[in-house]
Amino acid sequence: MFSEKIRQLRKDRHLTQAEVAKEVGLSARGYQDLELGAKPRYDALLHIADFYGVSADWLMGRTDNPAVNR
Repeated sequence: MFSEKIRQLRKDRHLTQAEVAKEVGLSARGYQDLELGAKPRYDALLHIADFYGVSADWLMGRTDNPAVNR
């Protein structure tokens, strides 16, 4: 679920894995591993959610609402 969501978010924005990895502070391989199903560290999850402007709960499948509550 997480891997599918981040892959789709990236593709919707026409970004490469390397571009996203750089923005969220991961290696290109580390980001690729996440898209292939690896579980994210908590800090990486938060950076990715912030980068895409969605909630971490939505990325992890805990809610159907991608909006960030601030």
